[in-house]
Amino acid sequence: MITRDPGAFLAFARTLRADFGPATARAAFLVAPDGFRLAEQSAADNRYMADATAFDPALASQQHRALQRALSSELPVVCFAGDPAAPDALFPNNVFATARLDATADPQAPPRLVVGRMRHPVRQREALRGDIRRWFVDVMGCSEVDLSTQSHPCELTGALVIDRARGIGLCGLSERCDEAGARLMHEAFGLRATFLFDLAPGEYHTNVVLAVLAGRAVLLCPRGFADAAAVDAIAALYAPHAIVLSPEEHAAFAGNAIALSPGSVWMSAAAERALSDDSRRQLAAAGLGVRAVDLSAIEAGGGSLRCCVGEIF
Repeated sequence: MITRDPGAFLAFARTLRADFGPATARAAFLVAPDGFRLAEQSAADNRYMADATAFDPALASQQHRALQRALSSELPVVCFAGDPAAPDALFPNNVFATARLDATADPQAPPRLVVGRMRHPVRQREALRGDIRRWFVDVMGCSEVDLSTQSHPCELTGALVIDRARGIGLCGLSERCDEAGARLMHEAFGLRATFLFDLAPGEYHTNVVLAVLAGRAVLLCPRGFADAAAVDAIAALYAPHAIVLSPEEHAAFAGNAIALSPGSVWMSAAAERALSDDSRRQLAAAGLGVRAVDLSAIEAGGGSLRCCVGEIF
């Protein structure tokens, strides 16, 4: 199912069992911020980006290494070299993602590498990285689904938040992902259902305003959605563990979080500081401990912790 209808989506999604595949990744990958600086093309539709004077490449590099060390305490993490000609390359989950097809249909199917189509030319060059493609295909044994050469923007797990346990996609439409691009991603990830909704004006990626955590909880930033009905449908699906974030939590990137194991949620230190007591209580009730890393320099680039992390399934 692919639908814009909140009621139809909710009714169908409630029939899906958590048997699509593992809810969290078996490993993660990063790309070093070797060319980290203001990308003017990206800044045109990313209101979270700071001005050029706020960029500190040396500190961003230190924080990125600290991020890899921290995440490595929970799962294996590989980091690819950055590209000085690609200032946004430290956010690789928009360009490269992995998927396993429905485990109930073919448990022996090889994993897939999905390559996205970026909106801006400065980011389209990231998809040309032959070393990253070869690592996934030749080393990890992935088959490749290349969406980078078609015309519809589809910025992978920036635009598409995936419940890997049930095979559900939650796709916010914006300049970074149109409806045709969403359908291509639905097919590439082999999803059972994808819910399409418009992001609010000024929002560029769904994963800044929505996170599915280990298949059993969600973080939601209502101001990031154009239609409250979409928020209500997603919250109803994950109740009682639907955590609605305040505008202050939203602005601090608390929605840009990720669960890499069943018992924890990772976010930036700024996001963690912004969490209300009620949000902390609700995360604890969902069985999720908060783990945080200082990414203050990286956040100048308009993304936070989840944006830096590519998942390997």
